Amino acid sequence: MKAVILAGGFAKRLWPLTKEYPKPLLKIKGKPIIEYVLDKVKQVEEIDKIYITTNAKFEHHFKNELGMHFANGVSLFVESARREEEKLGAIGALRFIIKSEKIKDDLLVIAGDNVFGFDLKEFIDYYKRFKKPVVAFYDINDIEKVRGRYGVVILDKNNRVVNFQEKPLEPKSTFVSTGCYIFPKETLKLIDTYLADMNNPDAPGHFIAWLHKIEDVYGFVFNEHWFDIGTHESLKEAIRFFERFNVRV
Repeated sequence: MKAVILAGGFAKRLWPLTKEYPKPLLKIKGKPIIEYVLDKVKQVEEIDKIYITTNAKFEHHFKNELGMHFANGVSLFVESARREEEKLGAIGALRFIIKSEKIKDDLLVIAGDNVFGFDLKEFIDYYKRFKKPVVAFYDINDIEKVRGRYGVVILDKNNRVVNFQEKPLEPKSTFVSTGCYIFPKETLKLIDTYLADMNNPDAPGHFIAWLHKIEDVYGFVFNEHWFDIGTHESLKEAIRFFERFNVRV
């Protein structure tokens, strides 16, 4: 299994903090957000290669902050974008890596601005039960917080995705996608089909909304902490949480 950590965005909602500095390198308790993700991924025995995607504008920041990781089996994949309108998007970046590295293996994909408490080993063990695409979901329990902000899912009694909406204004549930995915190697071939049909190349949720109509996709629902660092308030909330409870990310 390979792993890709997505860190190619420009995070305009967090400006001015992220105008000249990448969101995944913002710190919680003195440590970059993405480094917590990296530490979790490195604990998984099944993963034999880790890639981080970023853009040309922020390349030097990643090399400066995470240099020791790049000397220990982690590869930085840099797209040429220096502005929002030039970026490949998350799905476009995935295709770029898959083609460039000739990846023919199952793939763990995680958003680099994700702060989550569940064990990735449990996530992968869950995936092994189905050998189908799996997405990690979290119940926010507040329809107003979900509205227009997150990908929203409805699962059947077997935790199979039966409906997925990307950032709906009228959400049908409070179970949201957390930016953690596992795709079987057979599913990776469908990324070309998805993009060839002129579908949205950016938010992975659009791909899941399309994919679940073609093959079974399953939900891994967890109850541990989760923060999507997408706004100033969510960043402050995450920092307060970890300082208050002295929690390990």
